[in-house]
Amino acid sequence: MSNQDGSQPMMLTTSSLLNTRHPSDRRELVIGLVNNMPDGALHATERQFKGLLIAASPDFPICLRLFSLPGVPRGDQAQLYVSQYYEHIGHLWSGRLDGLIVTGTEPRARSLANEPYWPALKQLVDEAEDHAISTVWSCLAAHAAVLHMNGVQRRPLREKLSGVFECTKIGDHEILADAPLRWCVPHSRQNGLPEEALVSKGYRILSGSLEVGADMFVKEGRSLFIFLQGHPEYDPDALFREYRRDVRRFLAAERDDYPSMPRGYFDSDTEAAFAVFRERAMRDRSSDLLLHFPQASGKADAWREPAVHWYGHWLSYLAQRSNAQHCL
Repeated sequence: MSNQDGSQPMMLTTSSLLNTRHPSDRRELVIGLVNNMPDGALHATERQFKGLLIAASPDFPICLRLFSLPGVPRGDQAQLYVSQYYEHIGHLWSGRLDGLIVTGTEPRARSLANEPYWPALKQLVDEAEDHAISTVWSCLAAHAAVLHMNGVQRRPLREKLSGVFECTKIGDHEILADAPLRWCVPHSRQNGLPEEALVSKGYRILSGSLEVGADMFVKEGRSLFIFLQGHPEYDPDALFREYRRDVRRFLAAERDDYPSMPRGYFDSDTEAAFAVFRERAMRDRSSDLLLHFPQASGKADAWREPAVHWYGHWLSYLAQRSNAQHCL
């Protein structure tokens, strides 16, 4: 069945999913993904969230609906792809939707309120409170949501926070049931939210560390809002691709400083190879040098299991409340 604009919703299934329960007992969960990531990460973000939702949903089928905010800068190819495979944001609430995931994008303005998609994002925050059982706000989307809801301003960091960091469980919530005391999460951002301001506005911090500050925090009103400053959905190579992009920008003189290596992500041999490349880049700053950039991948096992764990609890939370509403 097609959506109103002709695009097709995506069914996410696994072989184990098909055999766990009798078909008549399974109520499909409908998840909306508002994918605002820039063109270079648009497809990867789709794959990351699809893979994570599949891994986290062994007990019920998932239907994924794709959206993107108007005003997000797009090239011609990406805009054509979005127009073909994404629903118009105006149709977000026209069909059934149990849960929502909203990604950030790479900021271009110093103030979020000056971004071209800011009016649409503010409207989305307000509507999600009224229409979604729960919404996950990822990275910049989390920063924008708390700014609009409570005026909490993010603060620029001294340097980009990039890498895989150990976070500690600080608060209790059913989405973290049976979670370990500590787990690892990828972070990649230039700004952070002050914990004291979040707490003063009624947000409950669930995990964090001295290095990353608040990692996961929630606010419950008519809807459960979950805010993530990290990226548990990242695939093994995501931080590598971002690091390579930032190095390319340095070599092309699009940025003045050479980017710092992601922390806690590469093994010692890979870090040594990147240090040698950095020395060469500082001597011979040329875009052609990127052809010799070392290949590497990160330590996905460090964060994949805990991400699947809590996303599974989030889907169960949605299923319970969706079924309760269906029975009313």
